[in-house]
Amino acid sequence: MNQQRSGGKASNMFTGVKVFSATMAHDREILGDKVMAWIQKNPNRQIVRTIVTQSSDQAFHCLAITVFFSEQAG
Repeated sequence: MNQQRSGGKASNMFTGVKVFSATMAHDREILGDKVMAWIQKNPNRQIVRTIVTQSSDQAFHCLAITVFFSEQAG
């Protein structure tokens, strides 16, 4: 899937999305570490954009980090 605004630069395009999410407190605390480990294991993927989302109800709190990337020729 490609995303490009009218008149936008090609650098805004992405070819993939990876979503990291957690609801348990400990998992939320280490979510950033999981994202960084994935980035380090995938050096051919250029991060185009990230979105951090938090949602909650009376019982659960969810944190999600969505990473949009493009594949680099290796």
